[in-house]
Amino acid sequence: MAGDPNAPHFPRSAPIDAYGKGGFAFAGMSHRGSLLCLPDAIWAWDVTDPAKIDRYSLDRVFAAANSIDTLLVGTGTGLWLPPPELRQALKAVRVVLDTMQTGPAVRTYNIMIGERRRVAAALIAVP
Repeated sequence: MAGDPNAPHFPRSAPIDAYGKGGFAFAGMSHRGSLLCLPDAIWAWDVTDPAKIDRYSLDRVFAAANSIDTLLVGTGTGLWLPPPELRQALKAVRVVLDTMQTGPAVRTYNIMIGERRRVAAALIAVP
């Protein structure tokens, strides 16, 4: 599993209240850097460039795949086409991958968790 299971994290999902200036605000807290939002927790995520997104960086998503239907990837301010092997690996665990810039990804994530959908989000922080 990528990262320490005891690493700092928020122990449940929460809507993202704001983003920008290199971080995010959620649950009355602010976080500098990227986030990995899973159905049961929000984790710091060390990815700053979509080109670095791979199976290893998404280990927590694969580990929680049985509770996720959709993975939203917020790619920062640019666009990113995921490598076919990553899309296939997620498809093999029945997770649909949807990529977009971080702003639209945050808005989509908030709507989907509001609808109690089984969603995760990997969000690259934007300036």
